[in-house]
Amino acid sequence: MLTAEQAALWQKILDFQLDDPEAAFKFSERLARENGWDLVYTRRVIAEYKRFIFLCCISEHGVTPSDAIDQAWHLHLTFTRSYWIDLCRGTLGREIHHNPTKGGNSEAVKYDTFYTDTGQLYFNCFNEQSPTDIWPGNEVRFKEINFQRVNLDKYWLIRKPRRIKVLLLMGLLILVSWICIQASDNDIFILIFLVLFVGVTILSYHSEGRNDDKRDRDGNGGGTGCSTVGCGADGGFDSGHHGHSGHGCHSGGGSGCGSGCSGCSASGCSGCSSH
Repeated sequence: MLTAEQAALWQKILDFQLDDPEAAFKFSERLARENGWDLVYTRRVIAEYKRFIFLCCISEHGVTPSDAIDQAWHLHLTFTRSYWIDLCRGTLGREIHHNPTKGGNSEAVKYDTFYTDTGQLYFNCFNEQSPTDIWPGNEVRFKEINFQRVNLDKYWLIRKPRRIKVLLLMGLLILVSWICIQASDNDIFILIFLVLFVGVTILSYHSEGRNDDKRDRDGNGGGTGCSTVGCGADGGFDSGHHGHSGHGCHSGGGSGCGSGCSGCSASGCSGCSSH
């Protein structure tokens, strides 16, 4: 149940518009293009981004966004006037800044917990579960984070087969090779080809597993975080915090107080302490 103050803040966030009606290429259209989303899904992500901003403002500990929401946050930060003046100053009454990350497994564990707690806070505030196609479970959220920008005008993208598909393909090749061996007098060439292919497949399989393990050890969980603390009585506000893609963030109120936040990403986790 929201307090009157929280309900008023939530209504202000709901009324906030990210799309400039006079822009030929609007925020939602850019977000859709950069992530390969359709506009229906993109608008849903923007709605969830607003919910996350609200949770960030009211959380007493910390909240962590999903990757889709984080992408909306990343892009919004590049719309500096909309973000800093219209949202932070005019709507939230507080600023949200980015700080460098520290990395480490403890931060990954911390933000895995934050992500779980975010789901519970979401339910408490909005009386419904977060949509799983925008807020996936922890395992997906903190595993699928190995992203790079790719110029689609220069490169084709081919989906990487899952391990089970690799094993099925290897089994099929073994069967086909065995049939060919039975029908051919030149067994040596087929055997050499089979051994090489199986060897490469096994190496690829174990390499993928090592990469997953390394990301786990390094704390590269792709997480981000928000936390809030109160400021002084001279007009300051609670401060919300965010970390993402190699960045943590914190927000300071008008009284000059700051608070800590941390997050983790493909390049590690971040953290900053309260002041």
